[in-house]
Amino acid sequence: MKFRVEVDCTPLEARQFVGLPNVEPMQAAVMAEIERRMLADMERFSPDTIMRSWFSLFPQNAEQMQSLFLKMFQQGFGGGTPPARNE
Repeated sequence: MKFRVEVDCTPLEARQFVGLPNVEPMQAAVMAEIERRMLADMERFSPDTIMRSWFSLFPQNAEQMQSLFLKMFQQGFGGGTPPARNE
């Protein structure tokens, strides 16, 4: 024998029916705190701030670092002249 029961309710209604506590206020508070912390630390992870910290550690090697990045980007994107097309 098979029977099927279909219940149409919201998650909140299901939790209340089973007797589970409403965690929405706690979840909202936790998410607000996470957002606050992320926004407070966002400036620390900006590309400009990262580059300034790298160059402050090695100010005498700024040109060497710039040429290193240039070489990496050229190699990564296939640098040099584009290959000839066979049409």
